[in-house]
Amino acid sequence: MLKIIGFCVIFGLSVNLASSQLYFPNEATQVSNYGRCITPNRERALCIHLEDCKYLYGILTTSPLRNEDKLYLSRSQCGYYNRKVLICCPDRYRDSSPVTTARPPVNSTNTNLLPQPGQCGNLLSNRIYGGVKTKIDEYPWMALIEYTKGGGNKGHHCGGSLINNRYVVTASHCVNGKSLPADWRLTGVRLGEWDTTTDPDCETDIRGMKDCAPPHLDVPVERTIPHPSYDPGSKNQINDIALLRLSRQIEYTDFVRPICLPLDTNLRSAAFDGISMDVSGWGKTEELSASNLKLKAAVDGVTLEECQSVYGRQDIFLEDTQMCAGGMEGVDSCRGDSGGPLIGQNTNKVNTYYFLAGVVSFGPTPCGLNGWPGVYSRVGAYVDWIQTSLKP
Repeated sequence: MLKIIGFCVIFGLSVNLASSQLYFPNEATQVSNYGRCITPNRERALCIHLEDCKYLYGILTTSPLRNEDKLYLSRSQCGYYNRKVLICCPDRYRDSSPVTTARPPVNSTNTNLLPQPGQCGNLLSNRIYGGVKTKIDEYPWMALIEYTKGGGNKGHHCGGSLINNRYVVTASHCVNGKSLPADWRLTGVRLGEWDTTTDPDCETDIRGMKDCAPPHLDVPVERTIPHPSYDPGSKNQINDIALLRLSRQIEYTDFVRPICLPLDTNLRSAAFDGISMDVSGWGKTEELSASNLKLKAAVDGVTLEECQSVYGRQDIFLEDTQMCAGGMEGVDSCRGDSGGPLIGQNTNKVNTYYFLAGVVSFGPTPCGLNGWPGVYSRVGAYVDWIQTSLKP
């Protein structure tokens, strides 16, 4: 009899196998599903509880667990509901046994689509940063999300982060949120923006010299990809993350560059408690804009337990795919955008670089209330989903 003790960590989330019943539901069992999804091998499937996917659950409980199986299982994760891992499971895997079925191969064709430190998250050494206003070329991955409204009018009401030459990360509530008006369509992304009242943007330095950026880029969105397990009506907004695929590849400049993702193993699982990070943006939400100029603010990570003690008063229960930061009066994500980045900094053996630690999800109304941190989708928990969703 196979005895499993302790925790098996394969998803960036902990699955307590010691306390789980090892069973395979019979065919008559009603299987709960959480939407459609795409497997690492690009198959259409259902997002269901891991234990309801007989074949993959059987692989997980096999000892020893092969590295390629760990990778496939990690990339197949499609969410986390009620403290249970959700897995992207094709129909045939719900009634297959590992003994009789060949293990699925890992599709690695899209593992190299993300830039690496040195190519992304660049820190510009020739500038002195500080204060509230950004410099003209600071945070060049910042994106504004364009909506076409009834009557053909257009406006920007969310933010995002460029992660490669074809994709932007934003919040799912900016794609299919319940507060989006029915006659709004997400149609484009603006890159290389700094001051929304001018084009091109120019900044005058302390010597009186002008530094001008090229005109901003307005790029149509080819496809929106909300997380398959995001529930627009949920109070806690779990899985509030989405991808936008641009209609064409864009060329990088000093003013349009990608941010790194937290690909390092330690960054994927980090909670960033007490760590200083940056939020940046124009303060754009579905309802208002706080600034014409791109702003920034430093915020400190807050433990999930401390954050939960605050939001629990509103019957909002957070999960470990979320993180919190801020809580200082007048700061928080008021200087960021819905769907915009929470920016961390890391150093490897070669580079110091910025990475996308979180995506602005929700916070108190009005924002910037003392003692109320902002809530973010923790990007490290979604790296595998992002990677499997990318196409060349």
